[in-house]
Amino acid sequence: MNIKLKPDEDVSVQKTRIGRVPTLILRPVNRPSTPVSVLWIHGGGYILGMKEMVYMTRAEDLVKKFGVTVYSPGYRLAWQKPYPAAIDDCYQVLEYMSKHSDTLMVGGESAGGGLAIAVCMMARDRGIKVAFQTPLYPMISNIDTESSRDNHGKVWNTRRNHLGWRLYLRRDAKKRVSPYAAPAWQTDYSNLPSCYTFVGDGEPFFCETVEYVKKLKNAGVEAQVDIYHTDVHAFDIFSEKSYSIEAKMKFYQRFEKALDACLKV
Repeated sequence: MNIKLKPDEDVSVQKTRIGRVPTLILRPVNRPSTPVSVLWIHGGGYILGMKEMVYMTRAEDLVKKFGVTVYSPGYRLAWQKPYPAAIDDCYQVLEYMSKHSDTLMVGGESAGGGLAIAVCMMARDRGIKVAFQTPLYPMISNIDTESSRDNHGKVWNTRRNHLGWRLYLRRDAKKRVSPYAAPAWQTDYSNLPSCYTFVGDGEPFFCETVEYVKKLKNAGVEAQVDIYHTDVHAFDIFSEKSYSIEAKMKFYQRFEKALDACLKV
């Protein structure tokens, strides 16, 4: 298990503040940078986590393997400030990126995947172009689904899920809310960025991930999900099984394809 909170030596890190948001900016050291920047949002159920988690996720690999620049925002957690603090912080960083980068992509894991989707929706509605999204096993429905109800999977489960939404949405935790708060409530999926994701079939967010991809496809958006047989949430981080290695390799392949498409434009 590769759990680390420090960068590799072939990644340079700039610690800065974008508006009110403390942010890490990761750039490659031993290869040229591409004109593509990725907003990568950490997970933690909206209640945990830190921007330094970028070093233990797929995001650092994007810098090393593909030469992109990654922005990791230290958004306010729900125990500090509930919705819309987190999405406002993440979108503020995206706005900054749009003024300093030719091409934007957005990704994240778990709650960070949910925020990534919400940021893409907000960007579409406010006129910022995002070329590609990769929200991994995203946390996007505050209402129980078939897979998040009575789930006892590893790392994340029903009890923790309810707590996360209760702190993030407070009195609205079980109500219909804005899709910027819980993206599963979105009704218009048109003109969102093309999407790639993966998820385990026994984890809480299986159903909402598959449903999100289905709705993107129905709206004419290119989207794909790879499904792995596991109940370990964030298995690409917390497991070293063969399916974790496969998931990482397929993720890199899909990202490289999306990157090539952007660079050819």
